[in-house]
Amino acid sequence: MLKASRVELLDARPICPGKYIVLIFGEVSAVYNSVQAGNGIGGSAVVDDFVIPNVHPSVIKAVSCASDVKDLRALGVIESFSIAALIVAADSAVKAGQVDLIEIRLGTGIGGKSFVTLTGDVGDVTASINVGKETCGEKGMLVESVIIPSPHKSLTAHIL
Repeated sequence: MLKASRVELLDARPICPGKYIVLIFGEVSAVYNSVQAGNGIGGSAVVDDFVIPNVHPSVIKAVSCASDVKDLRALGVIESFSIAALIVAADSAVKAGQVDLIEIRLGTGIGGKSFVTLTGDVGDVTASINVGKETCGEKGMLVESVIIPSPHKSLTAHIL
């Protein structure tokens, strides 16, 4: 994939026995070309793939645990059975409202079960979570979601 086009490697690792994930980013056409090359080599072993044209910049930061969120307002969480479905849902959610992605936790060791946390005003968090749930649910991968309008202050140190 990396040799097929000029893309940058965000992550590559096993997520559980028999499953491996590769996350790349770059120009849209280069990413499409690289994913196509990976699918060609992976063949029927490929479980899922996706390309997000014009991915929101905070998705890259949240996947890398490099979010710069300092203030926990209303808290929203989406949990998914699939890393791929969760990343697409997180991108949709952050584009749907004035929210900040805190973290996209990729499910290593548990078959890809993953979650995203985000924060903002209650109305924006609600709108974003609803869009993210819908996106994740399209593939039947939604586990659960929750909105906490006013999280307890002691939770801040554990979330941010």
